[in-house]
Amino acid sequence: MKDMLKPLKADSLKEVFIARFEGLILSGKLSIGQKLPSERELAMQLGVSRPVVHEGLMDLQTKGLVSMKSRVGTVVNDYRKEGSLAILVSLVNYHKGNLEPKLLDGLLEMRMLIEVETARLATANHSEEHLDAFSALLKDEQAADPYDAEKITELDYAFHHLIAMASDNMIYPLFLNSFKEVYTNLSGQFFSDPSVVSKVFGFHREMVKAIEARDEQAAVEVMQRILRHGEKHLRTMLQERREV
Repeated sequence: MKDMLKPLKADSLKEVFIARFEGLILSGKLSIGQKLPSERELAMQLGVSRPVVHEGLMDLQTKGLVSMKSRVGTVVNDYRKEGSLAILVSLVNYHKGNLEPKLLDGLLEMRMLIEVETARLATANHSEEHLDAFSALLKDEQAADPYDAEKITELDYAFHHLIAMASDNMIYPLFLNSFKEVYTNLSGQFFSDPSVVSKVFGFHREMVKAIEARDEQAAVEVMQRILRHGEKHLRTMLQERREV
Protein backbone atom coordinates (compact mmCIF):
# COMPACT_ATOMS: atom_id res chain seq x y z
CA MET A 1 0.00 0.00 0.00
CA LYS A 2 2.85 2.42 0.81
CA ASP A 3 4.26 1.94 -2.69
CA MET A 4 0.86 2.76 -4.18
CA LEU A 5 0.38 5.95 -2.14
CA LYS A 6 3.44 7.92 -3.08
CA PRO A 7 3.59 11.62 -2.13
CA LEU A 8 1.79 13.96 -4.48
CA LYS A 9 3.94 16.41 -6.42
CA ALA A 10 3.59 19.26 -8.83
CA ASP A 11 4.32 18.93 -12.55
CA SER A 12 7.79 17.51 -13.10
CA LEU A 13 10.54 19.62 -14.61
CA LYS A 14 10.34 17.42 -17.70
CA GLU A 15 6.64 18.24 -18.17
CA VAL A 16 7.36 21.95 -17.73
CA PHE A 17 10.19 21.68 -20.28
CA ILE A 18 7.91 19.91 -22.77
CA ALA A 19 5.10 22.46 -22.34
CA ARG A 20 7.55 25.35 -22.78
CA PHE A 21 8.94 24.00 -26.05
CA GLU A 22 5.54 22.94 -27.37
CA GLY A 23 4.42 26.53 -26.93
CA LEU A 24 7.52 27.93 -28.64
CA ILE A 25 7.11 25.59 -31.62
CA LEU A 26 3.33 25.82 -32.02
CA SER A 27 3.45 29.62 -31.76
CA GLY A 28 6.13 29.80 -34.45
CA LYS A 29 8.67 31.45 -32.14
CA LEU A 30 10.90 28.51 -32.98
CA SER A 31 10.79 28.18 -36.75
CA ILE A 32 10.73 25.04 -38.87
CA GLY A 33 14.26 23.80 -39.48
CA GLN A 34 15.74 25.84 -36.64
CA LYS A 35 18.46 24.06 -34.70
CA LEU A 36 18.16 24.11 -30.93
CA PRO A 37 21.11 24.65 -28.60
CA SER A 38 22.87 21.51 -27.39
CA GLU A 39 21.41 19.58 -24.49
CA ARG A 40 24.19 20.90 -22.29
CA GLU A 41 23.48 24.51 -23.27
CA LEU A 42 19.73 24.07 -22.78
CA ALA A 43 20.31 22.56 -19.35
CA MET A 44 22.49 25.50 -18.32
CA GLN A 45 20.11 28.16 -19.70
CA LEU A 46 17.04 26.59 -18.10
CA GLY A 47 18.67 25.59 -14.84
CA VAL A 48 17.77 21.91 -15.08
CA SER A 49 19.74 18.68 -15.43
CA ARG A 50 20.76 17.21 -18.78
CA PRO A 51 18.57 14.09 -18.22
CA VAL A 52 15.53 16.39 -17.91
CA VAL A 53 16.43 18.06 -21.21
CA HIS A 54 17.16 14.76 -22.95
CA GLU A 55 13.91 13.10 -21.81
CA GLY A 56 11.91 16.20 -22.74
CA LEU A 57 13.43 16.30 -26.23
CA MET A 58 12.72 12.59 -26.66
CA ASP A 59 9.05 13.23 -25.86
CA LEU A 60 8.93 16.13 -28.33
CA GLN A 61 10.50 13.87 -30.96
CA THR A 62 7.88 11.18 -30.33
CA LYS A 63 5.17 13.77 -31.00
CA GLY A 64 6.92 14.80 -34.20
CA LEU A 65 7.79 18.31 -33.08
CA VAL A 66 11.58 17.87 -33.31
CA SER A 67 14.14 15.49 -34.78
CA MET A 68 17.23 14.49 -32.81
CA LYS A 69 20.05 13.73 -35.26
CA SER A 70 23.48 12.47 -34.40
CA ARG A 71 26.30 14.91 -35.25
CA VAL A 72 23.64 17.51 -36.14
CA GLY A 73 21.65 18.11 -32.97
CA THR A 74 17.96 18.76 -32.42
CA VAL A 75 16.01 20.44 -35.23
CA VAL A 76 12.43 21.80 -35.21
CA ASN A 77 10.10 19.84 -37.51
CA ASP A 78 7.12 20.94 -39.54
CA TYR A 79 4.61 19.21 -37.25
CA ARG A 80 2.06 19.02 -40.09
CA LYS A 81 4.40 16.58 -41.85
CA GLU A 82 6.05 14.84 -38.92
CA GLY A 83 3.51 15.14 -36.10
CA SER A 84 1.62 12.24 -34.51
CA LEU A 85 -1.93 12.12 -33.15
CA ALA A 86 -0.54 13.22 -29.77
CA ILE A 87 0.18 16.67 -31.20
CA LEU A 88 -3.55 17.39 -31.57
CA VAL A 89 -4.01 17.43 -27.81
CA SER A 90 -1.00 19.73 -27.52
CA LEU A 91 -2.47 22.04 -30.16
CA VAL A 92 -5.81 22.30 -28.37
CA ASN A 93 -4.14 22.81 -25.00
CA TYR A 94 -1.90 25.51 -26.46
CA HIS A 95 -4.84 27.37 -27.99
CA LYS A 96 -6.88 26.79 -24.80
CA GLY A 97 -9.91 25.94 -26.92
CA ASN A 98 -9.62 29.02 -29.14
CA LEU A 99 -8.76 26.98 -32.20
CA GLU A 100 -7.45 28.54 -35.37
CA PRO A 101 -9.97 28.11 -38.24
CA LYS A 102 -8.01 25.48 -40.20
CA LEU A 103 -7.52 23.31 -37.13
CA LEU A 104 -11.21 23.55 -36.22
CA ASP A 105 -12.21 22.75 -39.81
CA GLY A 106 -9.97 19.69 -39.82
CA LEU A 107 -11.33 18.37 -36.54
CA LEU A 108 -14.95 18.82 -37.59
CA GLU A 109 -14.37 17.22 -41.00
CA MET A 110 -12.62 14.26 -39.38
CA ARG A 111 -15.47 13.84 -36.93
CA MET A 112 -18.03 13.77 -39.76
CA LEU A 113 -16.01 11.15 -41.60
CA ILE A 114 -15.49 8.85 -38.62
CA GLU A 115 -18.72 9.16 -36.65
CA VAL A 116 -21.10 8.77 -39.58
CA GLU A 117 -19.38 5.47 -40.37
CA THR A 118 -19.54 4.29 -36.74
CA ALA A 119 -23.28 5.03 -36.68
CA ARG A 120 -23.77 3.01 -39.87
CA LEU A 121 -21.85 0.04 -38.48
CA ALA A 122 -23.62 0.20 -35.13
CA THR A 123 -26.97 -0.54 -36.80
CA ALA A 124 -25.67 -3.88 -38.07
CA ASN A 125 -23.28 -4.94 -35.33
CA HIS A 126 -24.81 -3.87 -32.01
CA SER A 127 -25.64 -6.41 -29.31
CA GLU A 128 -28.42 -6.57 -26.72
CA GLU A 129 -25.89 -5.38 -24.14
CA HIS A 130 -25.29 -2.25 -26.22
CA LEU A 131 -29.03 -1.58 -26.40
CA ASP A 132 -29.28 -1.92 -22.62
CA ALA A 133 -26.41 0.54 -22.24
CA PHE A 134 -28.08 2.99 -24.62
CA SER A 135 -31.31 2.72 -22.62
CA ALA A 136 -29.47 3.48 -19.36
CA LEU A 137 -27.69 6.45 -20.95
CA LEU A 138 -30.94 7.94 -22.23
CA LYS A 139 -32.37 7.71 -18.71
CA ASP A 140 -29.30 9.49 -17.31
CA GLU A 141 -29.66 12.20 -19.96
CA GLN A 142 -33.32 12.69 -19.11
CA ALA A 143 -32.46 13.13 -15.44
CA ALA A 144 -29.49 15.45 -16.01
CA ASP A 145 -29.53 19.18 -15.24
CA PRO A 146 -29.08 21.03 -18.58
CA TYR A 147 -27.15 23.75 -16.75
CA ASP A 148 -24.53 21.26 -15.57
CA ALA A 149 -22.29 21.57 -18.64
CA GLU A 150 -19.64 19.22 -17.24
CA LYS A 151 -22.15 16.40 -16.68
CA ILE A 152 -23.85 16.97 -20.03
CA THR A 153 -20.48 16.87 -21.79
CA GLU A 154 -19.65 13.61 -20.00
CA LEU A 155 -22.96 12.03 -21.05
CA ASP A 156 -22.59 13.19 -24.65
CA TYR A 157 -19.09 11.72 -24.89
CA ALA A 158 -20.32 8.45 -23.38
CA PHE A 159 -23.11 8.29 -25.96
CA HIS A 160 -20.78 8.76 -28.94
CA HIS A 161 -18.26 6.34 -27.48
CA LEU A 162 -20.99 3.73 -27.05
CA ILE A 163 -21.87 4.09 -30.73
CA ALA A 164 -18.22 3.43 -31.52
CA MET A 165 -18.31 0.36 -29.26
CA ALA A 166 -21.52 -0.87 -30.91
CA SER A 167 -19.88 -0.61 -34.33
CA ASP A 168 -17.83 -3.70 -33.37
CA ASN A 169 -14.76 -2.08 -34.90
CA MET A 170 -11.84 -2.33 -32.48
CA ILE A 171 -10.15 0.83 -33.76
CA TYR A 172 -13.01 3.37 -33.60
CA PRO A 173 -13.46 3.44 -29.79
CA LEU A 174 -9.69 3.63 -29.31
CA PHE A 175 -9.52 6.43 -31.85
CA LEU A 176 -12.26 8.34 -30.05
CA ASN A 177 -10.50 7.80 -26.72
CA SER A 178 -7.34 9.32 -28.22
CA PHE A 179 -9.30 12.48 -28.98
CA LYS A 180 -11.28 12.59 -25.74
CA GLU A 181 -9.60 15.74 -24.44
CA VAL A 182 -10.06 17.50 -27.78
CA TYR A 183 -13.65 16.25 -28.05
CA THR A 184 -14.70 17.30 -24.56
CA ASN A 185 -12.93 20.65 -24.94
CA LEU A 186 -15.12 21.53 -27.93
CA SER A 187 -18.33 19.93 -26.67
CA GLY A 188 -17.85 21.57 -23.27
CA GLN A 189 -17.91 24.96 -24.99
CA PHE A 190 -20.95 23.88 -27.00
CA PHE A 191 -22.89 22.75 -23.92
CA SER A 192 -22.10 25.95 -22.05
CA ASP A 193 -25.35 27.04 -23.73
CA PRO A 194 -28.04 24.96 -21.97
CA SER A 195 -30.59 25.71 -24.71
CA VAL A 196 -28.93 23.15 -27.02
CA VAL A 197 -29.22 20.22 -24.61
CA SER A 198 -32.82 19.18 -25.30
CA LYS A 199 -32.20 19.25 -29.07
CA VAL A 200 -29.08 17.09 -28.80
CA PHE A 201 -30.68 14.59 -26.43
CA GLY A 202 -33.63 14.40 -28.84
CA PHE A 203 -31.19 13.43 -31.57
CA HIS A 204 -29.79 10.77 -29.26
CA ARG A 205 -33.25 9.22 -28.83
CA GLU A 206 -33.70 9.17 -32.60
CA MET A 207 -30.31 7.53 -33.01
CA VAL A 208 -31.13 4.76 -30.56
CA LYS A 209 -34.41 4.05 -32.38
CA ALA A 210 -32.53 3.79 -35.68
CA ILE A 211 -29.94 1.45 -34.18
CA GLU A 212 -32.62 -0.73 -32.57
CA ALA A 213 -34.43 -0.96 -35.92
CA ARG A 214 -31.15 -1.70 -37.72
CA ASP A 215 -32.03 1.19 -40.03
CA GLU A 216 -28.68 2.15 -41.53
CA GLN A 217 -29.92 5.10 -43.56
CA ALA A 218 -31.77 6.61 -40.62
CA ALA A 219 -28.73 6.26 -38.34
CA VAL A 220 -26.48 7.94 -40.89
CA GLU A 221 -28.93 10.80 -41.38
CA VAL A 222 -29.37 11.36 -37.64
CA MET A 223 -25.60 11.43 -37.08
CA GLN A 224 -25.18 13.92 -39.90
CA ARG A 225 -27.88 16.12 -38.34
CA ILE A 226 -26.20 15.85 -34.91
CA LEU A 227 -22.83 16.90 -36.28
CA ARG A 228 -24.14 19.69 -38.51
CA HIS A 229 -26.23 21.13 -35.69
CA GLY A 230 -23.23 21.02 -33.37
CA GLU A 231 -20.88 22.57 -35.91
CA LYS A 232 -23.25 25.41 -36.76
CA HIS A 233 -23.89 26.32 -33.14
CA LEU A 234 -20.25 25.95 -32.07
CA ARG A 235 -19.01 28.18 -34.90
CA THR A 236 -21.57 30.84 -33.96
CA MET A 237 -20.50 30.75 -30.32
CA LEU A 238 -16.80 30.97 -31.16
CA GLN A 239 -17.39 33.87 -33.55
CA GLU A 240 -19.35 35.79 -30.92
CA ARG A 241 -16.52 35.29 -28.41
CA ARG A 242 -13.94 36.58 -30.90
CA GLU A 243 -16.03 39.71 -31.46
CA VAL A 244 -16.32 40.52 -27.75
